[in-house]
Amino acid sequence: MEVILRDHIDNLGRRGEIVNVANGYARNYLLPQKLALLVTPANHRQVARERVVADAREADERARAESFAERLRGTECVIARRVGETGTLYGSVTSADIADHLATRDIELDKRKIQLGEPLKELGEFPVTVKLHRDVSTELTVQVVKEATGEEAAEAEDEDAAS
Repeated sequence: MEVILRDHIDNLGRRGEIVNVANGYARNYLLPQKLALLVTPANHRQVARERVVADAREADERARAESFAERLRGTECVIARRVGETGTLYGSVTSADIADHLATRDIELDKRKIQLGEPLKELGEFPVTVKLHRDVSTELTVQVVKEATGEEAAEAEDEDAAS
């Protein structure tokens, strides 16, 4: 079945394109969700009108995403976790942890935009991709460090006092 897409759909097409999809996919998902319209001359005109407004909105969203990406590029993300005697983490660092850490630095970011294949389970520096917009993504360096225990924190304070 041929349909006109009203919105961008990953792995299918962009807004305004005519694509051929399975009948069930069109009837049960695309048409009820108003993501597509059947191919008719009237629907072609409607999508053309919608495209003008959508292109302006898309350009604005992209500009905001690019400026936010510039702000993120200079940001360091250091997350402390408890570590066992062998140097393994007791837990892991997830995209929610990264988003929470950024929120403490007044950077609001949805955890779903952080492209973390699997949680970070060891100490070190890791490049993490943040997808802010369909066409805009940036890399953020996340550093997982050992959390100071009570004894280590007391020793560090004693050393600082001695200096």
